[in-house]
Amino acid sequence: MSHTVLCRRYVRPGEPEPLVADYRRLHETFRWDDARGELDGLPGGGLNIAHEALDRHVAAGFGERLAMRFIARDWSRDDYSYAGLSRLASRFANVLASLGIAPGERVFSLAGRIPELYITMFGALKAGAVYSPLSSDFGPEPVQSRLAIGSGRVLVTTLALYQRKVQRVRSRLPLLEHVLLTDARGEGLPAGTRSWADLMESASEAWEIPPTSPQAAALLHFTSGATGEPRGVVHAHEAVVAHYATARFALDLNPGDIYWYTADPGWMTGISYGALAPLAIGASVIVDREEFDAERWYRILQEESVNVWYTTPTAIHMLMQQGNALATSHCFSRLRHMASVGEPLDPETVVWGRDIFGMPFHDTWWQTETGAIMIANFRGCEIRPGSMGRPLPGVEAAILRVTPAADGGEPAVEEITAPGEPGELALKPGWPSMFRACLDDDERYRRCFAGGWYLTGDVARRDADGWFWFVGRALSNGPALSDTPAAAAASRPRSTASSSAPARPAFPGGCRAPDVC
Repeated sequence: MSHTVLCRRYVRPGEPEPLVADYRRLHETFRWDDARGELDGLPGGGLNIAHEALDRHVAAGFGERLAMRFIARDWSRDDYSYAGLSRLASRFANVLASLGIAPGERVFSLAGRIPELYITMFGALKAGAVYSPLSSDFGPEPVQSRLAIGSGRVLVTTLALYQRKVQRVRSRLPLLEHVLLTDARGEGLPAGTRSWADLMESASEAWEIPPTSPQAAALLHFTSGATGEPRGVVHAHEAVVAHYATARFALDLNPGDIYWYTADPGWMTGISYGALAPLAIGASVIVDREEFDAERWYRILQEESVNVWYTTPTAIHMLMQQGNALATSHCFSRLRHMASVGEPLDPETVVWGRDIFGMPFHDTWWQTETGAIMIANFRGCEIRPGSMGRPLPGVEAAILRVTPAADGGEPAVEEITAPGEPGELALKPGWPSMFRACLDDDERYRRCFAGGWYLTGDVARRDADGWFWFVGRALSNGPALSDTPAAAAASRPRSTASSSAPARPAFPGGCRAPDVC
């Protein structure tokens, strides 16, 4: 079966070489211990996500490097260095200690893209607590159900969100002892809440991360609940090994890069690749506090000199609807890699990226359960538009024929080796960010595995050259917890767009030009 192929983009003068150029060699030789060796670990032994994302860079002399920049509606910037963010996280760890929060207990946030959300997360991780984000788009019932399922003791939120989404369900949350409001103080505090800012002001910046096992619970994420009750998925501190390695391989991210991921931090994607992965590498993260606006987004890419941009197919499609002229009126000379996650990326969108930005969008695939990118298209390799890509180094993927057991026990699995034949996408367990448990549901967790494989619940096919193509959701077994959207045009083998080089658009100022085969 033939496929449209886009050759790897030429490296422009001044750009770093792709981190994945010889895919086959790297996939054969890479071991997860290689990535573990690039992290520091805690001084006394163990592994803590907050230490790897913040403290180790401070210790290495990069404390004044920009860690996160928050852009407000009026375009004012609020900058946090690695050292500054680390100090604030230590303050919040002390706040949790003063509230009697012990390691392993759960700290939730319900907020948009505000600095306090990330300080809360890193402070909780430093304290050994388990951090769980909630999307600010949730209504009161989804918020209440997740706080109840997760036995949340602490919630950090804003006054408006508390009044609209928590206050009326608070009586149904007997375990929720502490609600900390980020933007209210004194008489402005509703009954039963405290000021996040007041607690932070009185807290010390001195904090030593306690011994942390790599297998200790760190993150609690929930599935969307679109196909039933939301399920809690637990990830360990060892996940940072995969966050680090996959952002290097799939996102081509380097220390000092300017990086922008547009996803909501209320979901796992916005946590793992909106903060943890880029900061573990030592990049500088851009956070836009506003919602989508095409002209604003192009201005951010240009004015912030973004090097690596990670976004979603929905956002890309909205940009496409605004027309090409708006995009080509901006200069993206520092941008070297664009990637997407979410629903499958259709071939036309991949090619549109090449024609407008001078590089294609690179699709990536992963799930809440996997904790990190598992399959991707790489900057240094050819792309087959519509394909999920190939497994990351350290990841073994297969297509299986799954036959449910008559007695409801473990299903029988058989690997499908014929190119193009669909079956259930499966992964060989052992990657560092693999989920460690389904919260309070050991049986559900057990049913996610069969025959030595993790069953993703997605149907895919693999072509003769090893590229994977999404087909849809598994109908028979499908034990995975994630809610993956239905297949779109990504399963088609050939794009309607021509694979030959298009006419080169006229780019103002000579900022960029597409590199094609």
